[in-house]
Amino acid sequence: MPDPLLAGLLGLAAAATLLVGAAIAWVVRVPASIVAGVMAFGAGVLISALAYELVQEANDDGGLVPTVSGFLVGAVVYVGADLLLSRFGARHRKRSGDQQPSEDEQSGSGLAIALGALLDGVPESIVLGLSVAGGAAAFSVPILAAVAISNVPEGLSSSAGMKASGRGARYVFGVWGGIVLLSGIAALLGNALLTDASPATIAFVTTVAAGGILAMLANTMIPEAFQRDRALTGLLATLGFLTAFVLHELG
Repeated sequence: MPDPLLAGLLGLAAAATLLVGAAIAWVVRVPASIVAGVMAFGAGVLISALAYELVQEANDDGGLVPTVSGFLVGAVVYVGADLLLSRFGARHRKRSGDQQPSEDEQSGSGLAIALGALLDGVPESIVLGLSVAGGAAAFSVPILAAVAISNVPEGLSSSAGMKASGRGARYVFGVWGGIVLLSGIAALLGNALLTDASPATIAFVTTVAAGGILAMLANTMIPEAFQRDRALTGLLATLGFLTAFVLHELG
């Protein structure tokens, strides 16, 4: 199977867990503490994958300057885009309560929330696509696991908030279905366009995505997890970090 196609399929598979989380939220009311616990665990998994699978390898292969500059650019771009979308109603897009505004309360908030969810998901897919450099035997299991695990509580919490704000099933599953499709495309393009690039270029692009992911975790997932369940957030994030680290070492 061609590497770009494999990358696209992996991107689709990892992003599909957003739909799993959304379906759970739509059918049953999951206790906030459970959502927070899975979110904290997923955040820990992603942080570990960033450190060992992305930033460290980017530095080893492409050098310190493109790694550091890419990481900073990714964080700045994400935070800037997040601030802009927050002004239009996307600030609480990962909240499971009634914090999200309805379309009547803030016109255009539905589109802003959808774009915010896309902003959160595309960087993960790009780095997943870049991890597929040598076929099925070479892709990064920790990155795939990190993205898939973290997407379940993201889809669950955000969809619960969408439902609470009065948005219907067509909107909720349309948003996540579109993001799943675009995530697969992003993974495919990330592999197809950058596999043959120089190590410095790949390091820069990889860490741009990594910086965006870390900023996303700090701005959205970790605060939501901590607010819902302060007692165990740190422990569950630690367990997530160690899980991804063990996968890294075994891989």
